[in-house]
Amino acid sequence: MKLIILSGRSGSGKTIALHALEDQEFFCIDNLPLSMMLDLTEKLKAEHDAVAVSIDARAVPDDLAEFNDIYEKLQQGPYKTEVIFLDANDAVLLKRFSETRRRHPLTQDGLSLREAIAHESELLEPIRRSADLNVDTSTLNIHQLRDLIKFRVDGDSSSLDLMFISFGYKHGIPNDADYVFDARCLPNPYWDESLRSFNGRDEPVQKFLADQSRVQEFFWQIKVFLHTWLPRFETDNRSYLTIAIGCTGGQHRSVYITEQLAEHFRQEHSKVTVRHRELDGKS
Repeated sequence: MKLIILSGRSGSGKTIALHALEDQEFFCIDNLPLSMMLDLTEKLKAEHDAVAVSIDARAVPDDLAEFNDIYEKLQQGPYKTEVIFLDANDAVLLKRFSETRRRHPLTQDGLSLREAIAHESELLEPIRRSADLNVDTSTLNIHQLRDLIKFRVDGDSSSLDLMFISFGYKHGIPNDADYVFDARCLPNPYWDESLRSFNGRDEPVQKFLADQSRVQEFFWQIKVFLHTWLPRFETDNRSYLTIAIGCTGGQHRSVYITEQLAEHFRQEHSKVTVRHRELDGKS
């Protein structure tokens, strides 16, 4: 049985993710008390091939403190267990609660919304630290989050799932990246006015960067690094790996390198996806 534990801060998109898992024929349970996890999974393993359980700050605090012990016992059982943790930055969470006028589950304890969001981080920290996959939903809309979850849990579970993300440093580093590579040292097409309006997926920018020896050396060294270490992650039964490439604005250099890496690794890995954070945010 495949068991996914889905968690994250309120407002990060757990309900959407759980529905996406349900669409993938997972048997889904929302807000399960952790104290019931071991008994329930034992009962469900004979009836279901795939189970997803959502755990959040509504759980008993003492239960959340015991997460590491419970998770260790689950890993010793006859299940393939993975933890997916969703989050967004504080400003986005505040905006989402303000727009929807939903009540945060911890504000009933007399906390302000900002205090409740901060306290929730503390309560869920043991789960976040154990996550196989961290997803930053700050810039994702409902459809993008649903598609991302479906893609990353679908297919061959024995294959390492690679995601390549481009981003702009002036908008912050992605919180869900396992590795971050800085492409700001490369020649910048932005300073060529004829290329400024294009991005790294467009042929004029691609040709400009492909002709730069520093760009090719940068790409080659990242490629060698990943070829060296990806087999180690697979041996360690790692399911997901997110590689982020950043430049100043996230429009040209990072987009080009991300596309090149994804194209290369698709030759060997069945699950490779690309996300251009700044470009996708415009769509």
